[in-house]
Amino acid sequence: MSVPDAAASLCQSLAQVLQQRGWMMATAESCTGGLIAAACTDLSGSSVWFERGFVTYSNLAKQQMLGVPESLLIAHGAVSEPVAVAMAQGAVQHSAAQVALSVTGIAGPSGGTADKPVGTVWFGWQVAGRTFGEHHLLAGDRAQVRAQTVQIALAGLLQRVRAAGQTTS
Repeated sequence: MSVPDAAASLCQSLAQVLQQRGWMMATAESCTGGLIAAACTDLSGSSVWFERGFVTYSNLAKQQMLGVPESLLIAHGAVSEPVAVAMAQGAVQHSAAQVALSVTGIAGPSGGTADKPVGTVWFGWQVAGRTFGEHHLLAGDRAQVRAQTVQIALAGLLQRVRAAGQTTS
């Protein structure tokens, strides 16, 4: 599968700003199943700025690989801001990366509920010691929700890395 032009462009921009800062990134993915890591590593030379990716589809994987507390999963569910934030924090803590992004959501067509319909995605970013969470309700089929998730996650990390560079320089 080739990376859409928008994701490839975001990865190139992200690669540039991460290299300027000497930072590496990690990904913690659930609903995208590694698509973000694949988009990043489609770029030749990505090992300079892409440290690792975690595909933590199950709750057990989120706990074991990222250190997401079981209590968060029980209290809020896997598709929630606390879990997305914990995933991003865990990706930094369990890697040599300085920044991370995470995604957890319901890509469909099944799995949605009244409270969390199909297309519900929570994003997490950890940059310069700060953690951010953000919710989106995305439209489309499974492939479209996942593709949008990749773009939003990369754009969100790029925006936050750029902002961190402006505030810390």
